[in-house]
Amino acid sequence: MGVSGSGKSTVGARVAERLGWEFHDGDSFHPPENVAKMRSGTSLTDEDRRPWLLEIQRFMRQQLEAGRNAVIACSALKQSHRELLLTGEPGVQFVHLQGSKELIAQRLQQRRGHFMPPELLDSQFKTLERPTDIPVFDISGTPEEIAEEILSHLKLASAHRDLG
Repeated sequence: MGVSGSGKSTVGARVAERLGWEFHDGDSFHPPENVAKMRSGTSLTDEDRRPWLLEIQRFMRQQLEAGRNAVIACSALKQSHRELLLTGEPGVQFVHLQGSKELIAQRLQQRRGHFMPPELLDSQFKTLERPTDIPVFDISGTPEEIAEEILSHLKLASAHRDLG
């Protein structure tokens, strides 16, 4: 979890690859209305986010019921968002990717082809309720370094030690 541009997808994909798990980007669960709203520079409300979060929750339950492990990148900016996503399963874990607004703004300026415009970064930080109950990882390192820190902290065995 983390604000847009914090590296959730990049780091999440590396963690999933290292574990031999599937990776899913929470952005792909957004309904078209949410994407259009963000693309136009309008921040989402909790009312906008609820169907999106419920869809991710449904998907997580399906994965758990099927016995499949996965990494899902999702902003989950508020405690209520994280609580909604938790399915009551002990295997669901969050990590928070955190960095300075300046670093994230720089990354967003360089990102191409994403519907979330850099102008919405301030609204992401305003919405963010920094978690106190989940591990926090600084994003100043490389994606590979951050992925390794996450794997080590969560004591998850890596299926593929060499990312090449």
